[in-house]
Amino acid sequence: MAGTSDKPFRSLCKKQGAALTTSEMVIIQDHLLKSKKSQHRLDFSGEDGPISIQIAGSSPEELANSARHVQDFGADIVDINMGCPAKKVCNKAAGSALLQDEKLVKNILTSVVNSVQIPVTLKMRTGWNAENKNAPTIAKIAEDSGIKTLFIHGRTREDRYKGNAEYDTISKVVDTVSIPVIANGDVTSAQQASDVIKHTGAKGVMIGRATQGNPWIIGEIDHFLKTGNFLPPIPLKEKKQTILSHIKQIHQFYGEIMGVRLARKHIFWYAIHLGQKTGPTFWKKVNKINDHNVQYTMFKEFLKEL
Repeated sequence: MAGTSDKPFRSLCKKQGAALTTSEMVIIQDHLLKSKKSQHRLDFSGEDGPISIQIAGSSPEELANSARHVQDFGADIVDINMGCPAKKVCNKAAGSALLQDEKLVKNILTSVVNSVQIPVTLKMRTGWNAENKNAPTIAKIAEDSGIKTLFIHGRTREDRYKGNAEYDTISKVVDTVSIPVIANGDVTSAQQASDVIKHTGAKGVMIGRATQGNPWIIGEIDHFLKTGNFLPPIPLKEKKQTILSHIKQIHQFYGEIMGVRLARKHIFWYAIHLGQKTGPTFWKKVNKINDHNVQYTMFKEFLKEL
């Protein structure tokens, strides 16, 4: 969720009922800490806890150093990324590429856990490819290393986001360890969230891409899991207010120039989700706008016509 789960979006998701949100994946290196990107990604001022910061890297020393920084930044949780399938991450032997080397995984997890006093969690996939679904083995290594919670996406690294997520491997992981396991991948409705939990035995679900343009899915899932009933439809007027507030927060957080650029993808997702047939046409117009006031006004008018 790099590029999506920033401070404005995390705050929005928590308001919708998310029990935990995690920062964008960060690679913490001393020479990068003063960059604008790092400063934005590591800004948690005024944010409701618990604060979870996700780190990535390829060596025990690098990740342990990152974890110490995360603790110093005031995080409540360190989350290690061994799930990202992106080439630019895997080519550096980080993210889901680490799943190929179980000995290295053990060394990394042990080093990180021993370097901090706060809980450490792990995001992973089912394995490297279809022939090497070693998630149960990695999960046991994680538990023995002191990892407190596992978040597992139901695809291999080779799958990236193609095809359908499978939950049988997650079920095997649940049977292998005693620590909490959270299922992830293709959870796009309240009913499916419930079905995945029943199928896998997981303690909960983590929602990613399904929140893009539709953060209300979090409340829908939360309500259904707690009550067994579907949440009544949220009034369109309320959704519009939430959307405009989110776009305004992006502009304020990043500044006028960067805010306009980073708001575009959210405007696109909202326009498609709510605008249906008119969304793509509107997107082509608003995507050319570089002034934050004009962008906001155009989007407000678009929403008013829905």
